[in-house]
Amino acid sequence: MKNRGAPAARSAGKATARRNPNRRSPRVPSPDAPPLDDPQLYVNRELSLLEFQKRVLEEAQDDTVPLLERVKFLSIVGSNLDEFFMVRVAGLKRQVAESVLECGADGMHPAAQLVVIREKVVALLRSAHECLQRQILPALRKTGIHVVDYAQLSSRQRSAVNKYFADTVFPTLTPLAFDPGRPFPHISNLSLNLAVLLRDREGTEHFARVKIPNSIPQLVAMDPAPPLKGENGKRTARQYFVWLEQLVAANLEMLFPGMKILEAHPFHITRDAETAIQELEAGDLLESVEEGVRQRRFADVVRLEINDAMPPAILNILVENLEVSRDDIYQLSGPVALSRLRHLWAIDRPELKDQPFLPTTPGALEIGEERQDIFAAIRAGDILLHHPFDSFQPVVSFLQQAARDPAVLAIKLTLYRVGRNAPVVETLLEAIENEKQVAALVELKARFDEESNIEWARALEREGVHVVYGLQGLKVHSKAALVVRQEGNLIRRYVHLSTGNYNSITSQLYTDIGMFTCDEEIGADCTDLFNYLTGYSAKAEYRKLLVAPTNLRERFERLIKREIEHQRQGERGHLILKMNALVDKRMIRLLYEASQAGVQVDLLVRGICCLRPGIRGVSENIRVISIVGRFLEHSRIYYFRNAGNGNDEIYLGSADLMPRNLNRRVEVMFPVRDAKLIRHLRDDVLAIYLADVAKARYMQPDGSYLRDANRAVPGATNSQQLLIDRAVNGSQ
Repeated sequence: MKNRGAPAARSAGKATARRNPNRRSPRVPSPDAPPLDDPQLYVNRELSLLEFQKRVLEEAQDDTVPLLERVKFLSIVGSNLDEFFMVRVAGLKRQVAESVLECGADGMHPAAQLVVIREKVVALLRSAHECLQRQILPALRKTGIHVVDYAQLSSRQRSAVNKYFADTVFPTLTPLAFDPGRPFPHISNLSLNLAVLLRDREGTEHFARVKIPNSIPQLVAMDPAPPLKGENGKRTARQYFVWLEQLVAANLEMLFPGMKILEAHPFHITRDAETAIQELEAGDLLESVEEGVRQRRFADVVRLEINDAMPPAILNILVENLEVSRDDIYQLSGPVALSRLRHLWAIDRPELKDQPFLPTTPGALEIGEERQDIFAAIRAGDILLHHPFDSFQPVVSFLQQAARDPAVLAIKLTLYRVGRNAPVVETLLEAIENEKQVAALVELKARFDEESNIEWARALEREGVHVVYGLQGLKVHSKAALVVRQEGNLIRRYVHLSTGNYNSITSQLYTDIGMFTCDEEIGADCTDLFNYLTGYSAKAEYRKLLVAPTNLRERFERLIKREIEHQRQGERGHLILKMNALVDKRMIRLLYEASQAGVQVDLLVRGICCLRPGIRGVSENIRVISIVGRFLEHSRIYYFRNAGNGNDEIYLGSADLMPRNLNRRVEVMFPVRDAKLIRHLRDDVLAIYLADVAKARYMQPDGSYLRDANRAVPGATNSQQLLIDRAVNGSQ
């Protein structure tokens, strides 16, 4: 990225920053500060994560967001809560069951956390369903999109959907009875089911379970109705949809002939998804991960979602057989499993979604009629790509050219979440066909991507790629690609390092930054890194890279302490740290010390933040901003002013400031060396994020977040939209 549109973006960022009431000059704190290990100085991480879900919900509640995008944000709230219960709540419940009394920095023990979590989740779900029923569905009806109950269908519509049921849905269903001869059926994780109460001809009542297939669209579409003429004379097409579980419930007689259907009620369960991988005892890590994934299907139920119309008798059957407590039950006044709203978002109505844009490609990497030599472009200078504003294709092209170039000797790559459709993996297979040495670290322990990664690992191994599954006791979360090329009498190393995964799909949805370089020291560090990953190495120092768990924590702390020392010597200290989560107590304490010394600390933290800003004597010089918008903020950018005068330093990388990233993962942070690129990231990326008014939320000392009162004012800075505009305009 070559500073395209920089002057306009820079002036826009500075102008907005002057108007931003949350920007302030550093203040020296009072001497009566509380001790920095006081639990009241730390926010509970689980409650902070729920605060993030509230910020996502705000996007669904915001009528300035395109209507179907609001539906998308509601579905994200649902899927985020699914994962929250599978991982975080499940972990707390295990701690309670095992009588673990260990508390975090905030001092709240696991049982107390579960009580507060339930209160917060109940309130969050209530707000989400109110948003759906009172705001979004009525607004959709005005656009001609009707989500209706089966009982509201006309006879013609019922006839059509019943035929669809008989032809398409009925053959996929398997009714499972529950009686003395047949045990209570297994209910799979995140499945939607119907609890059915029936009566036979002798008058005996029975219970059965019917699973709603997730392989069929959850919203059944009917033939479009004739368009309506609106007030402005325009005709609006009308589309009608009914939820699949309602269609199944209305046709249960086909599943249970000769039985009287008394009641049918939907329910949705969430199981503990933390796979127990016994690495120390495992002879084969791949087999161990596979077994862990299988065990996940039978793990404890940690949440039961039901419709509020379910009667106590049916609920008691579920509670007893699923072995859930009453505190695990969440009664909803609308459709269960909000994540299924993604099917509604998928409707082909582009005018109700974000305006599409084409990602651009920096001029140095553009491919015209004659194929661009990517290696020559990298030799000319380091290149940044800021996704999704910049295309991900150059990353694929870099590996494709490496796979086909006769001068390339070896390709090495780390793979964490590559997804099902993985062009990056295809390039590795092509490289093997072209007789390159190829090594891939495929992290099998990437939560919820285990099965996909196992498939890719086996596919790569079959073709002759050297595959490593991961390291014992550590997850490999770093994002690195190394290409070794013969150039005359020299061996040159080309490197791509990134904040995000080698995933062509998420590169369009997440903001991430990658860098191409052929810097000799970074290349040597990457060689050492891959030797560590694939072989045995006790290397404790790297030339330019910060690598966890080896030296990243120590070197990062040293960078913060250097900023404190500059401040004490009369230079203006300034830190801008952009990340997904801030949890690590040692890092938080060090940031408090920086604030107490007068260093200005700007934190752009998308999700969890356990630090409390604005506390007298402790964090008066710290502000925390969370930006939630069209794209998931995923890039990690760490800026250190370093006394200014061109000495500014920026590191990018895969690590958040969390204990797991710093202590239990292989992470890489890499320096941006080019002064122009440093200025670009400082003035044209970070400054824009800090100047955001439309999508920024400002953290308060109590852990809550407030939005800017001027967010709806025309022209209010929307950082992501400004980055889109700059990329598009800069390419014209």
